Amino acid sequence: MDKRIYGVLGISSIMGNWNADFTGYPKTTSDGIVFGSDKALKYPMKKMWENNGEKVLYIKSMRISNEKKGEIQVVPRNLKERYEYIFNTENLKYCKDTKEILTNLFKTIDVKNFGATFAEEGKNISITGAVQIGQGFNKYIGTYSETQQILSPFRDDSKAQKEAKKKKNENWEEEEDAKNSTLGNKIVSNEAHYFYPFTINPLAYKEFVELGVTDGYTEEDYKKFKKTSLVSATSFATNSKIGCENEFGLFVETDEDLYLPNLSEYISFNKGESKNTIELNCSDLINSVVDKVKAIEIYYNPYTTEIKSDIKGAKIYNIFTQEEV
Repeated sequence: MDKRIYGVLGISSIMGNWNADFTGYPKTTSDGIVFGSDKALKYPMKKMWENNGEKVLYIKSMRISNEKKGEIQVVPRNLKERYEYIFNTENLKYCKDTKEILTNLFKTIDVKNFGATFAEEGKNISITGAVQIGQGFNKYIGTYSETQQILSPFRDDSKAQKEAKKKKNENWEEEEDAKNSTLGNKIVSNEAHYFYPFTINPLAYKEFVELGVTDGYTEEDYKKFKKTSLVSATSFATNSKIGCENEFGLFVETDEDLYLPNLSEYISFNKGESKNTIELNCSDLINSVVDKVKAIEIYYNPYTTEIKSDIKGAKIYNIFTQEEV
């Protein structure tokens, strides 16, 4: 592929939790700005690729373990086991051909896009991905968190057992408390709008092409990335992500020798009564280098959002139908 791509991907979260920290609340910076990590965006993409039959290396998968006598457990595969599983390899440690391992790694769609750090069985391999995704900052100033209490249909037996061991003479009220259903919490954002910057540099794999382990980052790779990046958040309907959807995509295809800054910094989001507005303040920047721009595509949700842009030659599409507006 003889071009670079710069862009932004937008995710809306309505009564959902796009990316939680270890406390369960939406991730924030030290000064309270809500953001989503690049991993939060990559994960639904990898799940979608896996569901479509693509080889995906860096994703959680389970196996049955009977290492302890009398115990059968379901445990996650480690990296070595995941590699052996998807490439039907008996034991990675017996593979002495690093070129074969590199070739296999580039056959997985997540490594082909995002790169890899593969340190297993004395084989230290580092691949810088052609696709680099930054942190997605929330551009809506009215975001706040809400906590919902959830009643479990089951009692907490572990609590009852612990209390029974501590006391020989439990009274009836304490026993009833232990038998009550347990409470849990679900934490969501009232509303948030995340904008992720990304770049695609096909020259990242130049040395691996010279080694003969890959054909490089191709136009077909880019098409798969673009197609999945525009729908994967919408398709990934888990309990906490059910309110999270793709709402925006900007793709600027340029000559290989053009270098643009982080385009998400030039985007603003404004809440409206009937429709929201996403404003692209990078029009002057892109218009000034239009002679090195091959194509510009803007995808958005026309049912909830309006686009404000003066970018010359940009084609605008419905993000759901992917038909030109």
